[in-house]
Amino acid sequence: MADRGGRGGDRGGFGRGFGDRGGRGDRGRGRGDRGRGRGQRGAKGEDEWVPCTKLGRLVKDGKIKSLEQIYLFSLRIKEHQITDFFLKEKLKDEVMQIMSVQKQTSAGQRTRFVCYVAVGDYDGHIGLGVKAAKEVPMAILGGIHAAKCSLVPVRRGYWGAKIGAPHTVPIKLTGQCGSVRIRLVPAARGTGIVASPTSKKILQMAGIQDCYTASQGHTKTKGNFAKAAFDAISKSYGFLTPDLWRETKFVKAPAQEHTDHLAKTHIVKRAGSSLLTPAK
Repeated sequence: MADRGGRGGDRGGFGRGFGDRGGRGDRGRGRGDRGRGRGQRGAKGEDEWVPCTKLGRLVKDGKIKSLEQIYLFSLRIKEHQITDFFLKEKLKDEVMQIMSVQKQTSAGQRTRFVCYVAVGDYDGHIGLGVKAAKEVPMAILGGIHAAKCSLVPVRRGYWGAKIGAPHTVPIKLTGQCGSVRIRLVPAARGTGIVASPTSKKILQMAGIQDCYTASQGHTKTKGNFAKAAFDAISKSYGFLTPDLWRETKFVKAPAQEHTDHLAKTHIVKRAGSSLLTPAK
């Protein structure tokens, strides 16, 4: 009994009972520390971009020099790192709206947060993204990534004489989302942006300095209002005006031009899945 008491200490001889459980508890905390260590290594790995699409590979390898080359061939951007590669220092993001939505389930209600985020460089590029997530930070981050993938060029023009830099929309533009409709009208230099705060922020981030706006519908719904303004401003390059009536020189698309480069063996190394390990 004395022997057991020596092993158990103050626990009355039950050394193999509660004492071992305490040891297992320590080991559990040790696993938690290792888990956090793995998370930090993953965060460092995020800095190194491993492209998953042909367009991403061409951008990272320096075959595509600018975003305009992507827009020229109407290529879809499916990785937000492509936008960061060209405009990482210039892009600014703004949260337009955060709201909670609920879904009725058998166990009760499931609440999620929907976030509308706009990104722009205040110099001819604008994007709008929407993301729903269980937590607000994840919704904001997902919205930023979605906005970067939907980045579009904005064409600017003049009101009256073509003096100085372009400052307003080139033509009258109309956008719609849900019941909300918005119309953008060119304005004289110095007029400013005559708009509500939601649409004014979209136009400012797009690089528009002077513009008249007229809206109708339920503009209190900020998400649809922002989408309508983005829809209108994204149509600026959709209308071919006489000053763009130039001879079109047809060239090969990037994927066709760099076929030999893309044909090289491309192995994506990702940790955590044995299915991606090449068979020996």
